[in-house]
Amino acid sequence: MKMLLRGLATLALSAGLAGGAEARPGPVELMDINTRLALELVRHTPTTSPPVASRAFAYLYVAAYEAVAGGSPDLLSLAGQLRDLDAPPLRDPAAAYDEAVVLEAALSTVIADLFANTGPTGQRAMARMAERLGEATAEGLPPEVAGRSRAQGEAVARHVLAWAAGDGGAVVENMGFPLAHDLAKGPGLWVPTSRIVQQQLPLLPDWGGNRTFAMPDGAACPLPPPPAYSEAEGSAFMAEAREVLETRRTLTEEQRAIARFWSDDPMLSPTPPGHWIAIAQQALDARDADLDLRAEVLARLSVAMADAFIGCWHEKYRWNLLRPVTYIRDHLDPAFEPLLITPPFPEYPSGHSTQSGAAAEVLTALLGEGFAFADRAHEEDGLPARHFPSFRAAAEEAALSRLHGGIHFRSAIERGLDQGRCVAAHAIALRMRR
Repeated sequence: MKMLLRGLATLALSAGLAGGAEARPGPVELMDINTRLALELVRHTPTTSPPVASRAFAYLYVAAYEAVAGGSPDLLSLAGQLRDLDAPPLRDPAAAYDEAVVLEAALSTVIADLFANTGPTGQRAMARMAERLGEATAEGLPPEVAGRSRAQGEAVARHVLAWAAGDGGAVVENMGFPLAHDLAKGPGLWVPTSRIVQQQLPLLPDWGGNRTFAMPDGAACPLPPPPAYSEAEGSAFMAEAREVLETRRTLTEEQRAIARFWSDDPMLSPTPPGHWIAIAQQALDARDADLDLRAEVLARLSVAMADAFIGCWHEKYRWNLLRPVTYIRDHLDPAFEPLLITPPFPEYPSGHSTQSGAAAEVLTALLGEGFAFADRAHEEDGLPARHFPSFRAAAEEAALSRLHGGIHFRSAIERGLDQGRCVAAHAIALRMRR
């Protein structure tokens, strides 16, 4: 938790909150501070696996978007577009509101709820940050305006949180590993790859049945079956396994760097969806984007990634395919060791590929083709920035990193990208501008 405290201290200083700064933080700055707070909390909350993190980001940014849209003449509510989302509480058209206070109240209320199971240090950090930001945003405002604005932001947040409570993913017990699960057995089916007792059953096997956001349901972007399981030389399945093995044996330093850069392991990073949120933040800063665009981009992106994990998990447990480490040790090389730790759930498709494909399509649609950028998401962890000519190029590298890491077959990578593009189309189709 020392890293969490250092990260939050940095946020306070950057916001001018540590020394009693005179300037009130504006809505754009508040969005940035709370995003970085959420990224830190994802890193330090044990139950926040990548699917759970994607859900948290989606509700956080839907709430932020609705809070911003309520005061914007250009933005449309997502009510009636996202599944089961009703219209949020409306503002009094005859009354004055402060946009910074509305947004801060919405963000801090949602963060406190979504990360309610973080540790005591995280709880204190959240409370202290919310207190300081609340005081800073209200500074100098008439009390009735500050109070009305805070009440509006909190009302929007509570509306979104009540909607979130019925999606099937609100309660995560045992860090997402079921206490009981019928583990199917047979050739080619997933088996545990970890010696950890908790991981003898797969992570979040019911996640694919959760309520989606923009797409109709978890089965809306289905995939064809993976290559037919076979132990025969010359079969397509054996060929994909050999590719994983040979890639591991001949890894270059660049391939190792790529695998580690995109690993995004839970508890060691903000997870894959957090990585793409960080990419979006960097791109928005480069564009000097206004509040409306930031709210739109982060809402569409997070909705697409949350749907991507639901769709991906639906397919993972539909096909229930074994991991490369299991097949290769049994049939090609008993001493095989992947570069990365194999995640505790079925292989096909690749979650990194699906959510990266979805993220790249959304960012391309909103910020443009050929948007070159430097991804500095892991510089504080000692990993140098990587440079990309486009969001799609970054997604393709993120997907291929799982082959370099030895934990996915090529079909899972390529078809995961396909699935992500399908998922993204639903988020891109949302009507958010007048």
